Amino acid sequence: MQRYFIAAEQFDGSSVRLIGEDAFHAVRVMRMKPEEKFIASDGLSRVVLASVREAASSEVVADIVEELPMDSESSWSVTIAQSLPKGDKMELVIQKGTEIGAYAFAPFQSERMIVQYDGKKEAKRLERWGKIAKEAAEQSHRCRIPAVEPVRSWRELKESIPTFDLALFCYEREGDAAAGKGIRDALQDWKQQAGDKAAAPKMLLIVGPEGGFTEREADEAEAAGAVIVGLGRRILRTETAGFVGLTCLLYEAGEMGGA
Repeated sequence: MQRYFIAAEQFDGSSVRLIGEDAFHAVRVMRMKPEEKFIASDGLSRVVLASVREAASSEVVADIVEELPMDSESSWSVTIAQSLPKGDKMELVIQKGTEIGAYAFAPFQSERMIVQYDGKKEAKRLERWGKIAKEAAEQSHRCRIPAVEPVRSWRELKESIPTFDLALFCYEREGDAAAGKGIRDALQDWKQQAGDKAAAPKMLLIVGPEGGFTEREADEAEAAGAVIVGLGRRILRTETAGFVGLTCLLYEAGEMGGA
């Protein structure tokens, strides 16, 4: 069933309204007619099943049929900090990361980053990324849209590490060595010390660019409080690493029955 994220003010007592692109999509693409149903969410605290009353490409008015539970979000809030990759790979990271269950995305610049960052295109880029997150959240029946934060410098990202309950720095050299620490090892150590925070932690997963992180960046991340981890003995593409790390974390959170 089609799902739409709408502003809180589009909820009006026992009805909801779709406007703008959402209304156009419902009528022109989905061809919704009176009495057809869809799901609407404010992305914060409310999800409802609604039945179309009036349908026009400029506005769709629907009656709320049922309040639905907000049960599709993980108790572990995982932000993917992705060093800017080349081409449109960041769009893939946001789309698939949203589907898997990322809480937010924090793109940043790193030393070996290949792409040439252009700050003048920041607003347009963020708008595009936000739209991709919204569409992916609707497709995957999320209850909220992951935030896509403005691009940060390495220093700014590094300074944010202490604000998380656990920050994992994905470094390929940890996967090379048989004794390297993986995500499961790091989580076992963390859970022994986390106490009540283990139920609903705020986590940061830091992923490097195509050229990988430098030793200096790894040292600085560790000094800031991040745990250096590997993602196995194989070298992953930058756009793959975040998906693997996120899936491992949500498995440990019990998303797939693994906790």
